[in-house]
Amino acid sequence: MRATLKNPYIYLLFVLPTIALYFLFFIYPMLTSFYYGFTNYNGLNTQDFIGLDNFVNAFQDPDFRNSILNNIYILLFSCCIQVPLIVIFSLLISNVKRLQGFYKTTVFMPSILSTSVIGILWGYIYDPDVGLINSILKSLGLEPIYFLADMKWALWSILITNAWQWMGFYIVLILAAILAIPRDIEEAAMIDGATGVQRAWYLTVPLIKPVINVVIMLSIAGALRVVDIVLVMTGGGPAGATDVMASYMVNQAIKYGDYGYGSALSIIIFAIALVLTALYQIVIVRRQEKVEY
Repeated sequence: MRATLKNPYIYLLFVLPTIALYFLFFIYPMLTSFYYGFTNYNGLNTQDFIGLDNFVNAFQDPDFRNSILNNIYILLFSCCIQVPLIVIFSLLISNVKRLQGFYKTTVFMPSILSTSVIGILWGYIYDPDVGLINSILKSLGLEPIYFLADMKWALWSILITNAWQWMGFYIVLILAAILAIPRDIEEAAMIDGATGVQRAWYLTVPLIKPVINVVIMLSIAGALRVVDIVLVMTGGGPAGATDVMASYMVNQAIKYGDYGYGSALSIIIFAIALVLTALYQIVIVRRQEKVEY
């Protein structure tokens, strides 16, 4: 038995199925997408090599540029509005003495629901005739708002829905970091006369900064890969007002059958996500580590 366990080929035998599945469902599709991005593949049989034409067309496409702009809006909303709210809610829940588990479960629950369910649920909330929000507006004598059909409101509606779904997941992460801080540190600050706001700003937030950095990186990645909530609620409409890079890619590849162009868009999305996360890691996180050192 010991001789068998010392044989490295035994471990390879157990790892090999996982490696094969990883190659089959991740590496191979990624390589084929990279290849199709340089062709005019239509999903059936045409695979003529056309060089960089798809990539040139992508950056000349005003609809794709608009989808990039919408992704930027989502990214800014996630990092500048959603993350501060996540930290504030985490600090508030951490100070709750009773029913803390209930609050944690409540805020986390939307994260485990299917995005399709979330999209349909909020679609009814935004409904101009029977939706909750418009029912309140009508009771106040105001005109109904067509949240998902009005270009002024559609993207904001998507942003709020997406934030509602995923804020609980990030709150639980930060809350775990807050509760892991030794109680002695906070008691020492209380003895020194620090108020609750001062303890939160000067003590708790600096101590959980590594977790906040992780949440920001996850928010950046999530803002760039958001697609399902858009497809369920608006399909990219009205008139492309809520189209993001991923939804535009899906529509081009599946709805219009231009798989070559869609594959090129997927490569561009991957490159943008890689560059942004790397820049954040290099410029922000490493600089903070140097300052702390």
